[in-house]
Amino acid sequence: MSAHHDHPAPAGPVPVPLSAPDRQPGASGDPDADSGGPPLRSKVTAALAVLACAACCALPVLIGAGLLTGAGAALAKQTLLAVAGLLVAAAAGMWWLHRRRASRAVGGSAAAGSCGCGGNGCGC
Repeated sequence: MSAHHDHPAPAGPVPVPLSAPDRQPGASGDPDADSGGPPLRSKVTAALAVLACAACCALPVLIGAGLLTGAGAALAKQTLLAVAGLLVAAAAGMWWLHRRRASRAVGGSAAAGSCGCGGNGCGC
């Protein structure tokens, strides 16, 4: 005998709780949208910047091991520093855009109505 026929199917749709693990909290699909922290893409970019900086610090070891010449190390140092700087700037820019979009979506229009200058003076 099959256990399938022993239990009847539910009569209506089964409600899904809002805290389901597969539900994305942000409207954009970003899991960090409501957490207030930096988005994942910003964290990954910052981690790549740290990796580039660590590679730059490892250059003397590579020279000592004979894997890199002095001229190659000088070129690699300049390149790695530039890449690390660009990645840090990109991570900061992505975080800034994320915070700006989140503040606009949550309460940008409500906060704008309560602050400003009127007949009684300026204030928030």
